[in-house]
Amino acid sequence: MTCRCSSPMREQYSYMCDLKKTLDAGGHCVLEMPSGTGKTVSLLSLIVSYMQKLTQQFYPNKRQLVYCSRTVPEIEKALAELKRLMEYRAEMGANDEGFRGLGLSSRKNLCLNPEVAKEKKGKIVDSRCRDLTSAYACEQGRADPGSVPLCSWHEELNNYETGNLIPPGVYTLDDVKQYGREKGVCPYFTIRRMMPYVDVIIYSFHYLLDPKVAEQVSQHLSKEAIVVFDEAHNIDNVCIESLSIDLTRPMLDSAARSVAKIGDKIDDIKKNDAQKLQDEYEKLVAGLSSARGEEDDLLANPVLSDDMISEAIPGNIRKAEHFIAFLKRFIEYLKTRMRVLHVVAETPQSFLAHLKEITYIEKRPLQFCAERLTSLIQTLNLTNIDEHYALQKIAGFATLVATYEKGFLLILEPYETEHATVANPIFHFTCLDPSLAIAPVFERFSSVVITSGTISPLEMYPKILQFQPVIEESYPMTLTRNAFLPMVITRGSDQVPISSRFEVRNDPAVVRNFGSILIDLARTVPDGVVAFFPSYLYMESIVSAWYDMGILSEVWKHKLLFVETPDAMETSIALKNYREACNNGRGAVMLSVARGKVSEGIDFDHNYGRAVIMFGIPYQYTESRILKARLEFLRDNHRIRENDYLTFDAMRHAAQCVGRVLRGKTDWGLMVFADKRFARQDKRSKLPRWINQYITDAHSNLSTDMAVVLAKKFIRQISQPFDHTQTGISLWTLDDILARQEQEKEEAAKAGAEITEAFGPAANGRPDDADVDMDHHFDIDDAVLAAVDLPDDV
Repeated sequence: MTCRCSSPMREQYSYMCDLKKTLDAGGHCVLEMPSGTGKTVSLLSLIVSYMQKLTQQFYPNKRQLVYCSRTVPEIEKALAELKRLMEYRAEMGANDEGFRGLGLSSRKNLCLNPEVAKEKKGKIVDSRCRDLTSAYACEQGRADPGSVPLCSWHEELNNYETGNLIPPGVYTLDDVKQYGREKGVCPYFTIRRMMPYVDVIIYSFHYLLDPKVAEQVSQHLSKEAIVVFDEAHNIDNVCIESLSIDLTRPMLDSAARSVAKIGDKIDDIKKNDAQKLQDEYEKLVAGLSSARGEEDDLLANPVLSDDMISEAIPGNIRKAEHFIAFLKRFIEYLKTRMRVLHVVAETPQSFLAHLKEITYIEKRPLQFCAERLTSLIQTLNLTNIDEHYALQKIAGFATLVATYEKGFLLILEPYETEHATVANPIFHFTCLDPSLAIAPVFERFSSVVITSGTISPLEMYPKILQFQPVIEESYPMTLTRNAFLPMVITRGSDQVPISSRFEVRNDPAVVRNFGSILIDLARTVPDGVVAFFPSYLYMESIVSAWYDMGILSEVWKHKLLFVETPDAMETSIALKNYREACNNGRGAVMLSVARGKVSEGIDFDHNYGRAVIMFGIPYQYTESRILKARLEFLRDNHRIRENDYLTFDAMRHAAQCVGRVLRGKTDWGLMVFADKRFARQDKRSKLPRWINQYITDAHSNLSTDMAVVLAKKFIRQISQPFDHTQTGISLWTLDDILARQEQEKEEAAKAGAEITEAFGPAANGRPDDADVDMDHHFDIDDAVLAAVDLPDDV
């Protein structure tokens, strides 16, 4: 939502006050802001003002804002919001001379070279780009023009001054591409090279959390930078994915072919240019840091510390031919392990012990495997790096398994499903501890903000990510009228309970009642309706059953039907047609899946989403061995019970789904929870505060017919004219803010006077060792105490 800074909302004021307290304390925070209340502009406006005002006084180096979001559309929206904010600051007379704000995406999204951009797969685009921009290609091409192909867009950057490749201003991704077309420069490398000099950089979580990427992309960021993880409700899953690797038999075969090709290349170089290999050997003796290239981000190492980088490579893998033999042995060992026809689960220590027993491969050379492969690829000047992707993955696996002893598990599954008869083994090296990936971020940067609209319960994140927040807060939503109606439907019109529990999910009565809910809401609600299911498999079975029962035919009488599929292109086309149907008045129903593309980052604002239905609770597949291992890890290390985590995970995704319906305070819609288990307190308590505050007892145990009656009444009421300004209640003027600050000061002064009266002058502001339990003697709100030193210019 776009919110002009002249009329902030009450939630925004509270949110920015807590943000400022966090930055003042130099700590971390977890904040939950209701959907559609201007979270992005609140973050950007407060932090930009904070940096601009305080950096010159207290920080000799530039202080940056590193804003991480999940998807490219969300990155674009954040850049557009920042652009509008800076325009507004200019109108208000702020001095932001030299301010730069940029966003970074993949080469595939930014490439302008027609020969490279025509490729459809991101890995191939990356490989072709590296072939044209690697240090070796540039050196050869400049020394002997025409000897090797170069990218003219990349070469043009050398004609510009370092740190001034793009004029000051805020640029969206399209703006940077347009600038690149006009100047003939590469947008991707323009952004990469400007990162140490910009004030705000907006990019994906993976550029900071995935060590393989972060080492190359984010290494030059200022240590005083303020880091924001927006839409961070599943940040723990992103951390786990960044350190987990799956190996398959075809991948091992591909890696073996890559090793053979590289071996042939080494033989050729030994005949024609043996000195090149000798030079590499001497560099490796000196240490890894001397063997690294600057811009060749082939395969960054996820785990090597600075101390190990300065050490010499182990002797048995320094020579190229020895390292190739080492890789062959390791790959053959993995192939042998995959011949097992029963499930194997073991720790990294057990794996390494068995590896040493069978192949005599030590742990230490495995730790350097990824870096050694990168050095060899650079030395041999290999092109078409995408062909060696499988080998790079195995080298990364070797480094990870030899480095981490705790927080990981190796699981070998010989069959894809329990009932399969043909072996298709998968070797999972799965991370169980998300704190391993995010720990370097907390250590390096003084302030990290984790925020989302659906991040309840807040106390779970510090536990699983292992950090101590300064502030944890969930904000209520203030509305001049109830803009959304959450309802829990526990049974159908025939009084049969409805649930997606495994025992009853395919019961004909439950399936029919789910269909009746969709028919009645499609008939009642105008424009768009979005329905979410726990999984693709369940959605397919339900839709098939609905077709046989004639339910889809009834829905088609009122609205068109579109279905999300695992294919991203098909889903994009379905979304486009869905929006078109909503715009032309026909109305549409979008059948989607929790944890799918539609539930993450797709806004169904206004007529695109007047109702969201959550069919069932989106629990993970509890028979997954990886999930079982993670639940056991959480229980043993963080004392989090299995059921608590499963419910927390399911409810955060359910909240993320229903939150799609409300994208602003002028928006409205229905939130329908269709499962009897949503009525239980242990489930509802894990929903965000801003949703829970509007779920009344009268709306938490409904049948389908009762829900339809309430929906009709709500739609009639919401259609009446009202004061859109909402000033004084939901929106605050400057006078409202000043009045609120005066009230906080008076309350704080009163609290201080009570403390002084009871314990004497020394008690007011006494140190922590004062043996007095204030909460026991006085009923003083924590927010009041926190506001004692609140400055006037917040």
